[in-house]
Amino acid sequence: MDLTGLLGELVDIPSPTGDEGTLARYVADRLDPVAEVSVHGNAVVARRNRDRPRIDLYGHLDTVPEQGNLPARIDGGRLHGLGASDMKAGLAVMIALVEDDAVTDGPYDLAAVFYDREEGPAHENGLEAVLDAAPFLTDAALAVVMEPTDNEIQLGCQGALNATVRFTGRSAHSARPWHGENAVTKAGAWLAEMHTREPVDVTVAGLRFRETFAVTTAAGGIARNVIPAAFEVNLNHRFPPDRTLEQAEERLRRVCAAADDVEIVDRAAPAPIPEGNPHLDRLIEVSGAIVTAKQAWTDVSRLAARGVPALNYGPGDTALAHRRDESVALAALDESFTVLKRFLTQ
Repeated sequence: MDLTGLLGELVDIPSPTGDEGTLARYVADRLDPVAEVSVHGNAVVARRNRDRPRIDLYGHLDTVPEQGNLPARIDGGRLHGLGASDMKAGLAVMIALVEDDAVTDGPYDLAAVFYDREEGPAHENGLEAVLDAAPFLTDAALAVVMEPTDNEIQLGCQGALNATVRFTGRSAHSARPWHGENAVTKAGAWLAEMHTREPVDVTVAGLRFRETFAVTTAAGGIARNVIPAAFEVNLNHRFPPDRTLEQAEERLRRVCAAADDVEIVDRAAPAPIPEGNPHLDRLIEVSGAIVTAKQAWTDVSRLAARGVPALNYGPGDTALAHRRDESVALAALDESFTVLKRFLTQ
């Protein structure tokens, strides 16, 4: 299998979020001769259907917008180009595994899910629609989400909350500020506390997650000569999988006790670590990979919510995702394929 050539082909088919159709058709047409293929809008499911435990592979087709980083090129043992790391390298490995005769003859059934709109707003993510359309996917013995992980096995995932935190004052002429109350400076002590707040390490199943609070946007004031009567920020909270959304929300509200109002505007549940799963245990043994906690939020959460044990593992370079100079090491591409083939055939 020419993984490098396959990845180059995938990179050269533009697939920004919302425009994945051409790449979806390429994947469906390529895999149709060797698998049961179903198409759901701009998503594709390819299945080698047999009466054996099934391992599922997941990867999103879309990329962020182009930044002058097409077409693909090879330099210094790396393939450069839009989506090379996030996550067309993972897609190339998935396609190669579906096409591999040894995998077909191995002890597992295999399904590969190529879905759309992962890089856009969370509520538009195409994975939910695929899971609704192909309910058999919830029967998987293990799911591997092939997001970039530098070929580490990353377990669980952080939950995420976004909240609008508001401070209220009274407007007045800036020449006579004592007639009002400045909402921006009212928030000063709380903002200073947020600035110095350190991440909190939380150990879950022996893995270290880091709880964080981060102010990501701020807005206040209507004119240069008016004391601002309102000031609001977005507070982003990442929390480990040992707590529920309700517990995380309660903690966020305690952290924001100095504010006049807190409105939760976006929430995403964490994913548990699939402890005691024999397939995961064997993948760890076969791969010899570093095992870490998933600090970010990923679609393992959507799978876990439907009862599917899932993990993150992929050849992409996490530090280069979404960058103009995005690239992936060809050695990492080969390593990911070799590990997963060994896991699926032994």
